[in-house]
Amino acid sequence: MRKQVAFIRPKPWPLANLKMAETIKAEFSDCDVDVIDIEPLILKNWWISGINLIHTIVLYGQDILTRKKKFKEAFWRTKYVYKTARQILKMNLSCKNYWFTFQMQSLFDCSLPDTPHFLYTDHTHLENLKYPGFDARKLYKNWVDLERQIYQNADINFVRSTNIRKSLIEQYQQPAEKVIISYAGSNMEFDGSIAEEKNYSNQNILFVGLDWERKGGPELIEAFKLALDKFPKATLTIVGSNPKLQLTNCKIIGQVSPSELIKFYNSASIFCMPTTNDPFGIVYLEAMQAGLPIIATNVGAIPDFIQNDWNGFLVKPGDVQGIAKGLIKLLSSAELCQLFGKRNIDLIKERYSRQAVGQKIHKHITEYLAKEIYTR
Repeated sequence: MRKQVAFIRPKPWPLANLKMAETIKAEFSDCDVDVIDIEPLILKNWWISGINLIHTIVLYGQDILTRKKKFKEAFWRTKYVYKTARQILKMNLSCKNYWFTFQMQSLFDCSLPDTPHFLYTDHTHLENLKYPGFDARKLYKNWVDLERQIYQNADINFVRSTNIRKSLIEQYQQPAEKVIISYAGSNMEFDGSIAEEKNYSNQNILFVGLDWERKGGPELIEAFKLALDKFPKATLTIVGSNPKLQLTNCKIIGQVSPSELIKFYNSASIFCMPTTNDPFGIVYLEAMQAGLPIIATNVGAIPDFIQNDWNGFLVKPGDVQGIAKGLIKLLSSAELCQLFGKRNIDLIKERYSRQAVGQKIHKHITEYLAKEIYTR
């Protein structure tokens, strides 16, 4: 008889939620994996949504009006919706005897009594305090204790990066042995031969990001202007965002589908997104998989996969001169771009592919479950 596994996520999107479900199904191919989306289960009950709306307004109404907090975020950070989600999950999952449950992100407590539970997350709420310029008034302080319960009730907390492991241990008092870095995989599928045949002399810089301000778009523009003085044929392609710009050699594409995005990675020779705040930054992995050298900031998870002057350049957030210096170095040497690009492809294969992430998670889960059976 095949074993049953529950894969629980807030909703199908973002793409990482879909890809991770595929990864778990592939790694545990001898199991039947049920995929459960929590937010739709809650939202389809109009009375639950209505009651939680009242809780949201009472708790965060003033902060929402003054724009210190966003309504969509506040709605999912009330004690009412936290407890209600647990009750709904128990009702929906009690009909099966699951081998284990696996949870994406840390917005809900998806653990079940007497069922091994594993969590995979890219961020913590308190980690925001470490980003430069973050306004502490944006924190949901009453939420932190609930979030701590989520980590406590997981048998293993899988995280994408070193900084989040440190956050769980130091800010949420989780035992070090319960927090394992499993990294993350790219969401894109690239033809490896295209990356190897890339034209690194075309001087085409690529930016990919939806949030123009937070992702460092304005700083990139100022740095690109400085680089243009030395390399007047250099071009900048902006994908995702749609800023109002009038700038020589700059093409604004706006939002595109994931399949369309691949062609922009493949036609670029440099990737630059000098973000000021990013939980992980999956687009960096996509650019690395496409064989691009990276210019990024030394925040969050980024120092885990970008080593300064080895596979790219790291600068401080807002450092226009540093960004320009990195651009000029890469624009002046197609050979350096190719060397960094090859190192990035190798690093993706070794650590940041979906297969590598899945194998690491599979190893730790099966070892834990075997130990649990032995000790019972």
